[in-house]
Amino acid sequence: MGSLEISKQETHIKIDNSISSNKERKNDIADAKPIVLMSILRGLHAGYFRISLSLCSQALLWKIMIAPDSPSMSHMHSKLPPMAFHLLWYLALVTQVSLCFLYALKCIFLPDMVKAEFLHYIGVNYLYAPSISCLLLLQSAPMMEPNSVLYQILFWVFAVPVLTLDTKLYGQWFTTEKRFLSMLANPASQVSVIANLVAARGAAEMGWKECALCMFSLGMVHYLVIFVTLYQRLPGGNNFPTKLRPIFFLFFAAPAMASLAWNSISGTFDAVAKMLFFLSLFIFMSLVCRPNLFKKSMKKFNVAWWAYSFPVTFLALDTVQYAQEVKDSIGSGLMLIFSSISVLIFLCMMVLTAANSNRLLRRDHVLGSATSPKDKQKSLPVNAAL
Repeated sequence: MGSLEISKQETHIKIDNSISSNKERKNDIADAKPIVLMSILRGLHAGYFRISLSLCSQALLWKIMIAPDSPSMSHMHSKLPPMAFHLLWYLALVTQVSLCFLYALKCIFLPDMVKAEFLHYIGVNYLYAPSISCLLLLQSAPMMEPNSVLYQILFWVFAVPVLTLDTKLYGQWFTTEKRFLSMLANPASQVSVIANLVAARGAAEMGWKECALCMFSLGMVHYLVIFVTLYQRLPGGNNFPTKLRPIFFLFFAAPAMASLAWNSISGTFDAVAKMLFFLSLFIFMSLVCRPNLFKKSMKKFNVAWWAYSFPVTFLALDTVQYAQEVKDSIGSGLMLIFSSISVLIFLCMMVLTAANSNRLLRRDHVLGSATSPKDKQKSLPVNAAL
């Protein structure tokens, strides 16, 4: 009898231990969820909007290629399924909403890191990226016409942040001694130019020519200033991390987007649009002929690689517009080549991102400065993959 009572007690103790261990395990899982979320938010930065930029620009490319009213695209329209474009657009929408939601959480829970990014000479430029992605998403939307009221309201919702950042960024170049463009200029500075040009194209699509010309002139004047500054290799270019060299592709993204914007403003792919297109094509060839420039940055995948995708897509969009204008074999050949390259790079980036998704949001501190190259000793930690 005594042994039976002891065995019952042991059984009871074992049951109690299993129940308590299950409770502890559930508590650990519950505690781990906010820890994982905060880890993701710490690793997230505006540079991740390169992914949605690529998706949205790719959706715009497909929309133009399958348009039934494009005379040079009649053979493409029959081969490219419209369903693929719709799936791509909704994928871009989900990606953009997800990134915006996560970044909004970061603004709430980690305002100091957002402030550090806002003050960073590279990171501040990518704060334009959410607005650029939204404007491209709006321009490629399959269910909205540019003359609709909803389209016009959404345009201003996405364009106002661009103008606000313009006032801050361009204003400090004029007035702030420690924030001179000659000290801060880097290839990422061209993102601000692209934002103005995308907004100009959106305004032109709605028929707002004066607004489009205003945004276009604002973008092009600063593009010329930034391009000349970078061309002279002033001190700002020496503070650009090696792993961010894919951002050099922005050198031809800006004139390519300018060509698209001017085509929408003028209503035809005229001499100005062609000049900008040929400039972007020349800069693209200049970069492609120098693979050693990107050799060190290609050793390990990071989100900066997405900077290869959307600039090539902008150039592909240019070739489509050029082919529609000239209607010859050269234009059609360029359109086919660059559209294929754009899709191929985009698919490669999707596969590489999926394969490396487990480490992409890890925190890194290679950039060092959170203010300017001149004030490195006062820096706050900023993610390296800006």
